[in-house]
Amino acid sequence: MKVTVVGAGAVGATCADNIARKELCEELVLLDIKEGLAEGKAQDMMQSATLLGFDTRIIGSTNDYSKTAGSDVVVVTSGIPRKPGMTREELIGTNAGIVRTVCENILKYSPNAIFIIISNPMDTMTYLALQATGIAKNRIIGMGGTLDSARFKYQLSQRLNCSPSDLNAVVVGGHGDTTMIPLIRYATWNSVPVTNFLSQNDQEAIVKDTMVGGATLTKLIGTSAWYAPGAAGAALVESIVRDEKKLFTCCVALEGEYGLSDICLGVPVVIGKNGWEKIVEFGLNEEEQALFNKSAEAVRTMNDVLKTL
Repeated sequence: MKVTVVGAGAVGATCADNIARKELCEELVLLDIKEGLAEGKAQDMMQSATLLGFDTRIIGSTNDYSKTAGSDVVVVTSGIPRKPGMTREELIGTNAGIVRTVCENILKYSPNAIFIIISNPMDTMTYLALQATGIAKNRIIGMGGTLDSARFKYQLSQRLNCSPSDLNAVVVGGHGDTTMIPLIRYATWNSVPVTNFLSQNDQEAIVKDTMVGGATLTKLIGTSAWYAPGAAGAALVESIVRDEKKLFTCCVALEGEYGLSDICLGVPVVIGKNGWEKIVEFGLNEEEQALFNKSAEAVRTMNDVLKTL
């Protein structure tokens, strides 16, 4: 098994580190456009192998896509990060060109690869990857909802004073501060609805804090977060290479599901060896469906920017 992570910045390096520690592949390639960056981080990680007890071989490469040949899964994190006050929409112009080039170069050497897109704005970059590559829709997966759902569980655990691992909670819709939809009605604490334990005010505060989770971290640390995004990417890689059939919220191509088509948006999907294998349709109530439709409209507006590039 071979995995490539494109982009050796904080998110890409963290994702690669998680993949190596879990020994999800025999060979892991870290690729970046900046001279020496990927090679240096690959060596640094390899020097931790005896300390952490993993045998994954990590190779760094400066823009040499031939070293990615035969990759089964490719994680795309490349692009400029979101800076304080910058919206994901403002990233489109720069990152669209980067993601398109990456996908085209990867497919030259790994025609059967499954792509996990982390680059922002993630919903639009996932749609771009699907349109630019023309490969089967199940092989293009946007990571956003996996991260947003983890942040949702964190906010719930803080209010409930419980382990996040005991919680099931999903966020659907776009991967944006105003487009994501934390489905608190479906959230459970060891199968018991969390709404049994939380006041209406608490529920509303949790939803709000989840939606601005990324922006909150950007304000605190001066750039986009990397630990949780990197771990989210690695979790999807794990479900693919180990064929775990886990249910994650991911940005995938919709063709009538949830009443939408010709868009990539976050919905619950089963992740296995073939990429995303099945969309699970939650029964959204009227209010939730309206929010989902509104989210889709916002994402379509961002997608329309691609036509002008």
